[in-house]
Amino acid sequence: MYTRKDAGVNEVQGDRPRRTLLQEVRRRLRLKHYSRRTEQAYVGWIRRFIRAHNRRHPRDMGAAEVERFLTALAVEGNVSAGTQNQALSALLFLYRDVLDIQLPWMDNVVRAKRPKRLPVVLARAEIRALLAALDGRSWLVASLLYGTGMRLMECLRLRIKDVDFARTDIIVRAGKGNKDRHTVLPRSLVDPLGREIERARILHEKDLADGFGSVWLPHALARKYPAAERELGWAYVFAAAKRLRDPHSGVVRRHHYSDAAFSRALKSARKRAGIVKPVSAHVLRHSFATHLLEAGYDIRTIQELLGHKDVATTQIYTHVLNRGGRGVRSPLDRD
Repeated sequence: MYTRKDAGVNEVQGDRPRRTLLQEVRRRLRLKHYSRRTEQAYVGWIRRFIRAHNRRHPRDMGAAEVERFLTALAVEGNVSAGTQNQALSALLFLYRDVLDIQLPWMDNVVRAKRPKRLPVVLARAEIRALLAALDGRSWLVASLLYGTGMRLMECLRLRIKDVDFARTDIIVRAGKGNKDRHTVLPRSLVDPLGREIERARILHEKDLADGFGSVWLPHALARKYPAAERELGWAYVFAAAKRLRDPHSGVVRRHHYSDAAFSRALKSARKRAGIVKPVSAHVLRHSFATHLLEAGYDIRTIQELLGHKDVATTQIYTHVLNRGGRGVRSPLDRD
């Protein structure tokens, strides 16, 4: 059972503390293997929904309140379509999976319009300048993102066992949609990545000697294979410099290199390289796909490397081909 309060205060029934609503939301999300970032986002939206209605319990509200909340996000908050959809998903999860209440289809919600945007893509010269402005592991991470098309967290969560130097292949585990896929390991990164893995091996052996050495394993693998969490193969390639306490389990472990630290390094490198375009980890992924298309690779191959469910998602990169403005010769340039 759980309380009808927003969060933070436990009510006691007999000798057993009752879970708060948000604690129950977290428990259900973990039971269904949602990612930690999704958990944080969903809990944040549910908390915001409750507070927007003077801390009324969601069971005492329904479709009308949800519609009003989502409409206010679009009309007054001027949020993007993606942000509004995330809030909607969080509230649907709350009612469907936690409260066991089926909401009617919410036709009256004012939906934020999803604009059609072309991805930001760096030219090859800009890629070279950006990488030249980086060093150390931030350079290696950026090179992998551009050279493999991985998402940032897919790269940072890469395990040693999933790098195949002999076949120059990388297995991306539990990518978007919880799917595995293969991508290419650039031959130019074989030696640098080997040195990074050697660094991770040394840290792992030190952790074992100090009485630590376990890493987080997904789902129930830690119970199914009790010894796996201390094996080198499961260690992160980009091991963090320090051990930290897991906020969920309380176990002290060595996690992976911080995505925030990498983003800061990338931002500084963009300025040093004199690049005026916005640059993020995802821009490197966009550039990977675009440059492969320019090189003549098949769009289905690129779809598989990127892990897109639908080829229509990959087709956005066809803007780089000789179509539209880039395929037209201006009359000013005519002889």
